[in-house]
Amino acid sequence: MSDLSKNKIKWIRSLHQKKIREEEGLYCVEGEKMVLEAIAYAGDSIQLILHTTEFKFSHPSADSCCVSEKELAQISTLKTPNKAFAILRKKEISDFSEQNKLTLALDGVQDPGNMGTILRIADWFGISTIVCSKNTVECHNPKVVQASMGAIFRVQIAYVDLAQWLKKQSVPIYGALLSGESIYAKQELKNGILLLGNEGNGISEDILPFITHPIAIPRIGQAESLNVSVAAGILVSEFIRRTNS
Repeated sequence: MSDLSKNKIKWIRSLHQKKIREEEGLYCVEGEKMVLEAIAYAGDSIQLILHTTEFKFSHPSADSCCVSEKELAQISTLKTPNKAFAILRKKEISDFSEQNKLTLALDGVQDPGNMGTILRIADWFGISTIVCSKNTVECHNPKVVQASMGAIFRVQIAYVDLAQWLKKQSVPIYGALLSGESIYAKQELKNGILLLGNEGNGISEDILPFITHPIAIPRIGQAESLNVSVAAGILVSEFIRRTNS
């Protein structure tokens, strides 16, 4: 059984901070299911796997270290640490143009749970790219990683100056707005960019001019608004249904 040094534990715990993740180019994955997903879909990015004796896995090249439950608890952000913990290198994304496919764009989405759920939605519907404004929550935030349930390994996420990026696009840009046209009444939907805004403030004023097709989910009841990840699921489902039929 390994005996992790205090310095090693301190360093691993430091990766729970955004600043250190950015400096090191690393992020953490926790839990048996998530580490197995990482091995299956991001094996070449794994730098280190820390695990208890109960965790069974196979990886031909990643460094691994057997640790005690106490040690695992010391480095974990989970209330109940679960057998395995991995450190991965962030993947650099240089080309994220998606021709003839639906691309999600997020403007200022802040809640880690929403971000993780949107990643799962993208993964479920086969959307391979999400482009985010720089004030959108960091995708390697531990809560986002956990909420993604493995989608973080299959969906590429890029952070850009969103206004400048949208300005260069030649595909339809659909913006989710309360004042938009009903997604169900719109005569034609084409693959392009689906833009979703901040949970409280919606899409930023400086982004609005780039929207070529304002769309909305029609409200029938009295709710003031929809959770952004719920809205993403409804809109993406309708896009996929219409464009794949």
